Amino acid sequence: MWGSHWLCDGRHEVFNDAIEALRVSYRKMNPFCVPFATTNMGSAILAMDLGWMGPNYSISTACATSNFCILNAANHIRRGEADVMLCGGSDAPLIPIGLGGFVACRALSQRNSDPTKASRPWDMDRDGFVMGEGAGVLVLEELEHAKQRGATIYAEFLGGSFTCDAYHMTEPHPEGTGITLCIEKALADSGVAREEINYVNAHATSTQSGDLKEYEAIVRCFGQNPQLRVNSTKSMTGHLIGAAGGIEAVACIQAIRTGWVHPNLNLENPEKVVDVGVLVGAEKERCEVKVALSNSFGFGGHNSSILFAPFK
Repeated sequence: MWGSHWLCDGRHEVFNDAIEALRVSYRKMNPFCVPFATTNMGSAILAMDLGWMGPNYSISTACATSNFCILNAANHIRRGEADVMLCGGSDAPLIPIGLGGFVACRALSQRNSDPTKASRPWDMDRDGFVMGEGAGVLVLEELEHAKQRGATIYAEFLGGSFTCDAYHMTEPHPEGTGITLCIEKALADSGVAREEINYVNAHATSTQSGDLKEYEAIVRCFGQNPQLRVNSTKSMTGHLIGAAGGIEAVACIQAIRTGWVHPNLNLENPEKVVDVGVLVGAEKERCEVKVALSNSFGFGGHNSSILFAPFK
């Protein structure tokens, strides 16, 4: 189960080369240009390498893609359709069309003179996100199957949910309705009470409206929990677009394994409406994670929330 964000990776180069070749003749085109340009080919090539013959397809829900892949993979295992699923996302958007497109829609930070300070979720001086590249991949496995082969189990996947804002192509719903509903449905799917959540890895990309709408939804759902800790991996990595949820799922699992939650870098002048007692500070903090929730949202109003817990 694999995802990436439209053509912001090697597929765009293949597609562009095909267009240039076609200007001369179709005979000059790479015979593999069509399969190489499709979103499903990444997972297909992995299946060929590994010999895995179970459910295999790609998902594209913008920056929520990885979470969609992870939850769909888990559901295949839940339904008995697979014992093991490889799931997550990869993206390589640092190409002219990728950068240019996000510049055109005014989503990126303009703090070019001080790039290490540019990604600053919930800070009053934030002015957009920083693009990153990478991949985050999980191996999900049915419990008894994992035990039989002596696998090291790092965490338990509990469940999750998807919703759609049905509001705007790029802006979050002004009331955060879709986010709140997504979190509530994820809790119901996982059989988890809201007071059990003590760590949230937020989507928070360092945009003006997105950070606050998500924060408001988180506080609406979990604000009565004095132990709640919230951070944004994007303060450290930038925004990995389609791969963001995969990387952030790994961050949640590492927090569970190590007992540390990573800092919110560059949170120097927090928004007045946020409670700094909820947000992790500039240094990593000790946290015995009971249940971790990871949010990922994407253009088109796609919302996703997934949950992890220590394996007991």
